[in-house]
Amino acid sequence: MPAPTLPSENPAAAVASPSGYALEFDNVSIAFDEKVVLDGVSFQLPHGETKALFGVAGSGKSVLLKLAIGLLRPDSGRISVLGEEVTRMREQELFELRRRVGIVFQESALFDSLKVCENVAFRLMEEHVTAEEIERRVREVLRFVELEEAYDMRPSELSGGMRRRVAIARAIVTEPEVLLYDSPTGGLDPVTSNTIVELIVKQRDVYKTSALMVTHRLQDAFTMATHQFDKAANLMVVLPKGQHSEVPMSFLILRDGKVIFDGDGHHLAASRDDYIREYIS
Repeated sequence: MPAPTLPSENPAAAVASPSGYALEFDNVSIAFDEKVVLDGVSFQLPHGETKALFGVAGSGKSVLLKLAIGLLRPDSGRISVLGEEVTRMREQELFELRRRVGIVFQESALFDSLKVCENVAFRLMEEHVTAEEIERRVREVLRFVELEEAYDMRPSELSGGMRRRVAIARAIVTEPEVLLYDSPTGGLDPVTSNTIVELIVKQRDVYKTSALMVTHRLQDAFTMATHQFDKAANLMVVLPKGQHSEVPMSFLILRDGKVIFDGDGHHLAASRDDYIREYIS
């Protein structure tokens, strides 16, 4: 099924921040009960790039996402999203900024009491969009994730993979400028995981949205780096050897609260760092 044409499919439609980055961490640190989680973390997510974030359990990956949208405040350092300094914003200002950010939570975080269409439409209803426009956009994104038949279903009627696809539809229905994925394939079997990765690649290559993806599955990110979405065929295909995706893809690795790698797949594979070599082996 051909991907729908949406305003955000045009890269020129994205509004660049003054810094040139969609997301920026500058020497960010945070600790809980004297346990340091992030220690002087700095990195940038350029507009239109997808960055995969790795680290062992407890390395602070999910904490980093919460800091990015102001759900947590760092002990020190500066965080900017779309040119807005999150670390200085009041709650009402953060609420407005979050409208420009789409989030795919761990385990999907759907409302079991609401139908699929109501889950996807939740943020639109908060923004007082007309009923006709809500239905049009909800059907459009459900068609995009190839799940329009689930429009009137309940989350309890869906498989784990279908729930993740609904979560992605909910995240993109507002046409966000930045997407944050928190372990989108966590807990899924390999076949279903590959389906979700293909959908993320489709979203990346059609919408060209800046994205930060937390994952524990190296194979997911390497698949994204070596594949692109063919809109004519409506499927993910392998890139020719030596060719890179039109949308830049990079990798970020955390260890002991610090960034130990930030670069592309080629430099990651060529790293001589013993820890990184063991991690990616």
